[in-house]
Amino acid sequence: MNVSCPECSTIYRVDPAKVPVGGVRARCSACGGVIPVGMAVAATQADPTVTSGVELSVSLRGRSPFVPPFSHPPFASPAATLPPRESQRETAVSVPSVTPPSLPARPVPPVLPASTPVSPLAPSSPFPSSPDRRPINPFLSRDPGLRAKRLSRALVSDMVAYYPAKHSEGLEKGTLKELFRDEIKKSYDEYVAQVGSELARSTTHFQESLNEVLGAGRKIF
Repeated sequence: MNVSCPECSTIYRVDPAKVPVGGVRARCSACGGVIPVGMAVAATQADPTVTSGVELSVSLRGRSPFVPPFSHPPFASPAATLPPRESQRETAVSVPSVTPPSLPARPVPPVLPASTPVSPLAPSSPFPSSPDRRPINPFLSRDPGLRAKRLSRALVSDMVAYYPAKHSEGLEKGTLKELFRDEIKKSYDEYVAQVGSELARSTTHFQESLNEVLGAGRKIF
């Protein structure tokens, strides 16, 4: 026998021997709907232990739908007919659109009047160029004798700072004159160039600086 799904109209082939007297409800494998299946069978062929109206689980899955040459409406027992299943649909709930509160408009700053253009200042007359002068040594800017003494100590201190190992060796062995002969000559030439030969020969500032700084207080030069 052939039965069709009331939901999707899919037709299935069912063995009548497996259908009880009271009918049975099966589930469609295509849409999941309930298919009522029933037929009239002689009382002698029915199983006396099976009562009418008993719901059996008959699986229609795995069977290919069968379309007969001439479609006949399926026979359904009035007692086994079930109302079609109501499809569960979600009702769309309309949500009112929320309009953000409008912000107050920002106050527009007042337009300032255009400032009056300031005319550039006329370039002042350049200072009269001073005649070329020889740069003055800072040690000789005031008292020549005091500045000459400071210059001599600075030159001798540079020799000690540049050659500390040689200075320690000269003090230990007493060979400062031999070790610093070239450095002393270069420093004295610069000293004479800064203070002048007359002031360099008439004073002992450079010799005193050699004894106090290079000779560590010893009278060597």
